[in-house]
Order: sequence, then C-alpha cells, then structure tokens
Amino acid sequence: MNYSEYMAKFDAVKVKNDIVDWIRNWFNDNGKDCNAIIGISGGKDSSVVAALCVEALGKDRVIGVLMPQGEQKDISDAVALVEHLGISSTTVNIKGAVDAVIGAILNGWGSATGVQNPPQSIISEQTVVNLPPRIRMATLYAVSQTWNGRVANTCNLSEDWVGYSTRYGDSVGDFSPLSMLTTDEVIAVGKACGLPTELVEKVPADGLCGKTDEDNLGFTYRMLNEYIRTGVCENEEIKERIDTKHKANLFKLKPMPVFDYSPAI
Repeated sequence: MNYSEYMAKFDAVKVKNDIVDWIRNWFNDNGKDCNAIIGISGGKDSSVVAALCVEALGKDRVIGVLMPQGEQKDISDAVALVEHLGISSTTVNIKGAVDAVIGAILNGWGSATGVQNPPQSIISEQTVVNLPPRIRMATLYAVSQTWNGRVANTCNLSEDWVGYSTRYGDSVGDFSPLSMLTTDEVIAVGKACGLPTELVEKVPADGLCGKTDEDNLGFTYRMLNEYIRTGVCENEEIKERIDTKHKANLFKLKPMPVFDYSPAI
C-alpha cells in the first residue's frame, strides 16, 4: 500500500472518537475532577489537543495557557482557537523569565572560581532555543497546580520520530493524545473535530528562530510521514538524515536510565 492509499483509508472520525474516549478514561483514573491544562500556541497540535479535551471533558474543564515570549506574531491564532472552543484561558508572557535566567547565567559565571564574566557568546544557540520551551512547561505545571489540572503533551509522532522537541520542555506532560499520530493524521483528526482549516493546516514553526519546522529539519513532513507509515523514502540522502535523527534522539522517548542496584542482604 502506498502512502496516498494509506491516508485515503485513515478513518479520522474513528480515531478522533477513540482519542476522546481515551482522554475521558484517563481522567477518570488519574484526576476525575481535574482540568486539562494546555499550552496554546496557535498551531495545529495544541489546537487539536484542546478540541479533543473539550469533547472529552467539556469546555469548562479545559484551560488554555498562552505563553508568548515578548511579542508573538501569530498570537491572534491562539486567541482565535480559545474563542472558537469557548474555553477559559490565561496569558503568561515568558520573556522576563527567559531573560532573567540567561542574565543570571552570565552574571553568575565564574563566581565560584574567580573566572571573569564571559561575553554573551557563552550562551549557546541550543540554550537560546531550548530554554523557552522549558520555561513554558514549568509555567504549565504552575498553572496546573494552581487550578487543579493535568498537563497535556501536544507532540506528534512525526516530531518525536526525529527528536524535534525539547527534553523537559514540550516533550513532556501528564497525558499525550497525539504521540502516535503523524502530522498528516493530526490534520485529519483536527478537521474531524470541526476546527477552522487555517489552524489545522497552518505551516508548522517553533516561533523562536524564524524558520519553519521543515526548514529546520531539511525535509518535508510528507516525506517523513510516508517513511514512518510505509518504510519508503526514495531520496537516500533524506532517508539517512531521518534515520540518523531518529537514532540520535531515541533517548528523549525513553525513561531516564537508572543504576540498577539491589543490596546484598
């Protein structure tokens, strides 16, 4: 079966209903009276997760958290999603927290060793990119513990497959409705939820570096999804790139390794 045939047979309505039942059952077992806390970016993943939670729990038990870093160009999409679903929301601008942590690292550098404060370049590009998602996740848990919640993970299988997430940032949460669905499948489920097309088909971007996800990855989600679902990737260079990223980032999906110790008694 080729990928087009696979997607033609994908039953988005059934999958949507199955996820709704799963969310409802999960909350019955892990927080019967709790709210779903969702970081709303304005992208398809958080939009679909929010819609699924509304259907599963009712809009009164879903709280959206908007977390711009300073000015966010597409914040209107996040607002539109909240209004479309009729859910409660709060906005927490994380710029001050991000700047404070980076400033503290720079100011505190060498304080214990006597080394002179380093130039700004000591802060790596990875730090700049990954610190905001981690602060966002800390914010989500602060909101969750304030308003009796459980935090939704909004990652999808395509992103997870190649490690396109921040460990202890957007890669975590208390429950994950979309982790086994590719981006194409998420879009189909979003349409089955009745979400506006402009939200579920929005070009994915992290909102941090000015590039789209596909620019950063070096291949399209369509190619990645086809490879995941059929094992076919006609471009050998891209196949190797996907395999390399998958292998290098598997640790993000596994529990933290622990030293296995049993006392000899």
